[in-house]
Amino acid sequence: MKFILGKKIGMTEIFADDGKKIPVTIIQAGPCAVTQLKTIEKDGYFSVQIGFEEIAEKRIKKSRARKPFRFLKEYRQQDGASELKAGDLVRVADFKEGDTVKVAGISKGKGFQGAVKKHGFKGRQTCTHGTKHELRNVGSVGMGEASIRKGRKMPGRMGAERITVKNLKVFKVDLEKNLMAIRGAVPGHKGTLLEIRGN
Repeated sequence: MKFILGKKIGMTEIFADDGKKIPVTIIQAGPCAVTQLKTIEKDGYFSVQIGFEEIAEKRIKKSRARKPFRFLKEYRQQDGASELKAGDLVRVADFKEGDTVKVAGISKGKGFQGAVKKHGFKGRQTCTHGTKHELRNVGSVGMGEASIRKGRKMPGRMGAERITVKNLKVFKVDLEKNLMAIRGAVPGHKGTLLEIRGN
């Protein structure tokens, strides 16, 4: 399984060979260093831990065990076999144009929103007499506390959730600058940490 960490740069457009305009997301992908290999004998499962974006040693937390990286993520290996070793680098060169990947990240936070924006409610009433301040209300939610159960669509915090977008295509890879252009949109704002996994 291919995997790498990256940072969202932004979106742009690239013209294909046939002249079509393709929307792509530019990602600064890697290089990521393998910081630890976990085994079933010692840790109870197989996984590869990688670090992204080096930081100064004085900024390293004690819980990081002297690993000079801002981000640490681990990926489980089903069969327990991994060609990587501690100290190896995971580069964008592992991905090729045309590869199918899934990208996970934290979506943009939109703060506290009403039910019309958050869930797409139609609105309570039409614009007639006596509907002042009632156009975007939720409406009746039932009789008392018994009807307001977990999962009911109500106003609340919107966004800032982990989102995974599947079946995205790698459009172009720049090995010199460690850049990857993925066709379509991915979660998050500029600078968001992204997890890119291939087949």
